[in-house]
Order: sequence, then structure tokens, then C-alpha cells
Amino acid sequence: MLRIAIPNKGSLAGPAAAMLSEAGYQQRGHAKELVFVDPVNEVEFFYLRPRDIALYVSAGRLDIGITGRDLLVDSGASAQEILQLGFAHSTYRYAAKPGTVGDVADLAGRTIATSYEGIVTRHLAEAGVEARVIHLDGAVETAVELGVADAIADAVETGSSLRDAGLVAIGEPILESEAVIITRGGGAEIAPEANRFLRRLQGVLVARTYVMMDYDCRAEHLDRAIRLTPGLESPTVSPLHNEGWVAVRAMVPTARAQQIMDDLYELGPRAVLTTSIHACRL
Repeated sequence: MLRIAIPNKGSLAGPAAAMLSEAGYQQRGHAKELVFVDPVNEVEFFYLRPRDIALYVSAGRLDIGITGRDLLVDSGASAQEILQLGFAHSTYRYAAKPGTVGDVADLAGRTIATSYEGIVTRHLAEAGVEARVIHLDGAVETAVELGVADAIADAVETGSSLRDAGLVAIGEPILESEAVIITRGGGAEIAPEANRFLRRLQGVLVARTYVMMDYDCRAEHLDRAIRLTPGLESPTVSPLHNEGWVAVRAMVPTARAQQIMDDLYELGPRAVLTTSIHACRL
């Protein structure tokens, strides 16, 4: 039975559970359940603190886990990312008072406050910068004002919290994070039964990214229409009862679907429809 670590709370928990449900996996009925078995799919889920998941997976106690790239890097655990899941995005940046620090090199010899020492220490080492890193559990924006640190390193979304604290982001992002699937590192092979799990989640990702588009097209317009809707390998084209007309079906990116519908209509196809894709295998 496949043993999988799932975030038990926080911004990762809800989207992870939703994705697993879309992939056909049963989920726990109560937030206090720490272990849940899905006997139909032969999977045992362990609901753990997101920060601990990489450690359990790297130790080989669990086969795979869902966590954030930031938490994986920060843990320093011997685990590897094998699939990006497209939610829980965050960007980590350095920040300081305006005019005090110009770029990462200027952090040399200074004190940096953060809740993610692993991420910051690794980034400073890669940049060849020696600085003192101190840990704070939260509200790191106040560290500079209170004289605890010269700069901070934290997740930045709109930048409003930095501005409120009188800080500005400096240098390039330290890390771009999102939810990921991880497995044991060190060249360890992925459990064979994990492949079906990965295929299902990949199917959900594709289903969320594409829609199915159908339309009727005159044969003389077909080549130009297909250039607008090439599909993944090739669109499906079928003759209609009325001579000179064909029906076309192809997967198109959700983000471009409306523009593609407009372009097709201008070209001549009619009865242009889109339908959601709930699951797929590629």
C-alpha cells in the first residue's frame, strides 16, 4: 500500500485535498484524523505538519508527500521534487530600509532575520556572501525597525507588508515556490505503485489547464482552423451529414479559449463549444 504524506493544515491543505479528490482518492472526513486509508485505491494518507513532510519522506518512512518547495529547501532533507502542482505560489525576497542595502552582495557582514534559515543560508552560500542569519517565528518585518536585524528575508506577495514596515525588496527573488510532490532523494527509485498516483495528478493538472473545443467547419476553411486548434497531437476531424462540412474536436488551453473562439468565428466555423475536462491520461 502506497504511503503518502499530506499537509494537515495551512494554505497547502485545502488545495491538496481538493486535487486528491479530483484524482479519485477518498479523503478523511474529520480534521482530527491523522491517518486515513483509501482501500479502493490502496493508499494510506498521513496528515502531517507541512514543515515535517520532507523529513518523513527523506527518512523513507513514507513513499511520497505533498509539500511546498520552500519547505523542502528549508528543511535540508534528502528529498527530491518530482512534480509541480500549480498552487500555493510564493516568492521569497530580501528586504531592508531604502538606501541601506543595494543588492545581495551588500548583505555581507550584516544580520538577516527570517523564518526560513535553510532557504536563506543556502542562497547566501550560493552567492558567496557571509552574513549572520537569525530565526524569528513570524512578523519578521518588524526586526529591522526594532534593531534586531539589518535586513529580512521572507515571502513577498503584493509587497504591502514591506511598505507598511518601511522596507523595500532588494535583489532578485531568493526562491519561487509552489506545492510539489516529493520523494526520497539520493537517487532512490520511485515506488512502482506511485506511478499511478503521479499519472492521476498529472491528469488533474492537464484537465485544469485545457478545455475541449468542438466546432463545425467548412472543408475549405479546415487548414486555417486547425492552425488555431492543433490539439495535443492532432485534432479529431469527422465528416458531417451536410456535404462540405466537418466537425472538429481538439484540446485548447483554457486561458486562450475565448480568443480562439473569436478567431474561429471570424474565420467561418460555427457551433463553437467548449466543455470542461474532468480527468485525462496523456
